[in-house]
Amino acid sequence: MLEVNGVNSFYGKAHVLRDLSLEVPHGQVVALLGRNGAGKSTMMKSVMQMVRTASGSIKFQGREISGLPPHKIAKLGLGYVPEDRRVFTDLTVIENLMVGQQPQREGAVTWTRDMLFDLFPNLAERRNNRGKALSGGEQQMLTIARTLMGNPLFVLLDEPSEGVAPVIVKQMAKVISQLKSEGLTILLSEQNLHFAQVVADRAVIIEGGAEKFAGTFDELIAQPDIRDTYLAA
Repeated sequence: MLEVNGVNSFYGKAHVLRDLSLEVPHGQVVALLGRNGAGKSTMMKSVMQMVRTASGSIKFQGREISGLPPHKIAKLGLGYVPEDRRVFTDLTVIENLMVGQQPQREGAVTWTRDMLFDLFPNLAERRNNRGKALSGGEQQMLTIARTLMGNPLFVLLDEPSEGVAPVIVKQMAKVISQLKSEGLTILLSEQNLHFAQVVADRAVIIEGGAEKFAGTFDELIAQPDIRDTYLAA
């Protein structure tokens, strides 16, 4: 569903992604693993063209999207949940959800507020609270829910377990599993290997913006040297 081939991305003169390639098949959850600064968030932003790629190809459902503006990529059915959440702090939970609303999309679940409140009971309880009154974990939930209001076919989920309480991490794992059961395809950026193992089908490890491993979690567990070299703190 998503094909990234030989992508190079820069911040100014800093070469961040180096000939990076990966594939995300339809209906799967693929975990993009690596330490801080490995290039995971840059990969997400490059797919959305928030960071323009200097070379390489990015295809979504067979269509080349590198070079398109981010809003047009979103309209194709790619949803993006950024690491820094970007909740509208002066808007209520309901108002934040309304901001993300898009028309029905063929082949995608049409999400309603009630469906999202069933998925995120914490948000249902705080539906009239402003974004700034929510905890970090609740803001993360709201960011995911707001993205789902766009009825995406594919979601880029950047560090969903970062900086949130363990109880919220467990809820996030349950949510991701449920989204997969609804047919949503997900590229998940993570540092937490255990969390990624619980929710994802396959793993891609990057370091210095380049791929160091791609395969199943069974294959990764069988190679402790790879884990120790690229994932250990």
